[in-house]
Amino acid sequence: MRDRPIALKFSSVSFSYPHLDVLSDVTFHFHSGEFIALVGPNGSGKTTLLKLILGLEEPTKGTVELLGHSPKRSRSLIGYVPQHASYDPSFPISVAEVVRMGVVDGTSRRKRGQDDVVAKALSLVQMESLGERPYSELSGGQRRRVLVARALVGEPAMLILDEPAANMDRESERRLYDTLSTLKGETTILIVTHDMRQVSALVDRVFCIDSLNERTGTRTVIQHPLEEVDDGTKRVLHEQAIPADQCWQEVRHG
Repeated sequence: MRDRPIALKFSSVSFSYPHLDVLSDVTFHFHSGEFIALVGPNGSGKTTLLKLILGLEEPTKGTVELLGHSPKRSRSLIGYVPQHASYDPSFPISVAEVVRMGVVDGTSRRKRGQDDVVAKALSLVQMESLGERPYSELSGGQRRRVLVARALVGEPAMLILDEPAANMDRESERRLYDTLSTLKGETTILIVTHDMRQVSALVDRVFCIDSLNERTGTRTVIQHPLEEVDDGTKRVLHEQAIPADQCWQEVRHG
């Protein structure tokens, strides 16, 4: 995997809102096909980092390169699952129609082809039998899995999930991570999470938004090495940091 192209690269990126400095000198990168976890406390800048990746914000300093181009140019190649997705429960829309929203050519007359890819995406999240059910009748965990299917229906080069298991029941959470395990190695995955327990067996690398710099009021991003433990999961070695210019860090054994 170390020979694969770089999927995302931050080079000396800083970002500030008009009256608030957020990130300072953020430099990191990862490769296509890797499974990446981004962790950090609430208010640490994770949402801002995602906005920079998606091209919704521009760096104050430095550059962001996504799939070899600027984020705005590559954004159509990204499947994104937001942490919060509001909807009108009175709006009559089916599960399949929600997923179909993720088809890039939403006006295409190739309806049959769209039906096939929608069915495939629902199958990936183990919801193929619920395609005709009203979206409003689903549980919170089921709706989140439908949003994952919507992100996957366009066969994205990278999947970004923002706290996908938040408020999700245990069974939906298990099925979500089953889906992600089948995608591992084929699709580049970036997951923002507070809970490393479920995802630890899947991740290749972990990036932490570092503690607040009291002098500048900003944070940066640190990569920490992983160590495999007896149950097959991995733990983050928070006391160690990997240099930003290092392309790859193998899992340490013992």
